[in-house]
Amino acid sequence: MRNLTLTALEGIPEIQSGDDLVAIVIEGLERSSLVLSDGDVLVLAQKIVSKSEGREVELAEVVPSQRALELAAITGRDARMLELVLGESTEVIRCKRDVIVVEHRLGYVMANAGIDLSNVAGGGETALLLPLDPDASCERLRASLRDKADVGIVINDSFGRAWRNGVAGVALGVAGLPGVVDMRGRPDRFGRALQVTQIGFADELASAASLLMGQANEGYPVIHARGVPYARRDGNGRELLRPKSMDLFR
Repeated sequence: MRNLTLTALEGIPEIQSGDDLVAIVIEGLERSSLVLSDGDVLVLAQKIVSKSEGREVELAEVVPSQRALELAAITGRDARMLELVLGESTEVIRCKRDVIVVEHRLGYVMANAGIDLSNVAGGGETALLLPLDPDASCERLRASLRDKADVGIVINDSFGRAWRNGVAGVALGVAGLPGVVDMRGRPDRFGRALQVTQIGFADELASAASLLMGQANEGYPVIHARGVPYARRDGNGRELLRPKSMDLFR
């Protein structure tokens, strides 16, 4: 039988800047009666990684630029937030009332450059930015756990999609497993070679983990996965980024 088992780790505390995520994850595994094995994957919510890396910014300390003020007039959004968005972006792609979609400095096309006020202490006056380098964050976590097992690490976040309603989990960072699984050339059940099939594997795992993490006050930011069905290799989140030349939506 093929089985994929996802378990939300119990008792993960509110994360603060400088917290040791590895120690916190190990304690969560122990509370959940789990022992890491080679091939397991840990999916961590972006927010706890960003918080541990000190990526919080007080809006009171942000001075909006003229461009941020112009975007605030279009969107109706807080100009201080938009200044942070501009600082994390290389291009504003779409902008209308209540919506700004940008190309993040790391290449993601996303709303608000991934900057969020939800599930962040500070009464709506503290913004949380994405990690500086999610792939590097994943690799550090993986290396710190290597004495226990050879595991994969995914950092996930919730993205909206241009052609679908609702947000879904995606992988921002990846270590120890493929971002994309290329099935081209493999036979289907009738022996015909697949021509175009490439699976966004890390995104699929990130989305599955999001079901247990939740989006509100559930408090399950770390998910343990066992039985991941694809062969392991060293991959990264950059594999999932479609080059602008191949992006049919811009």
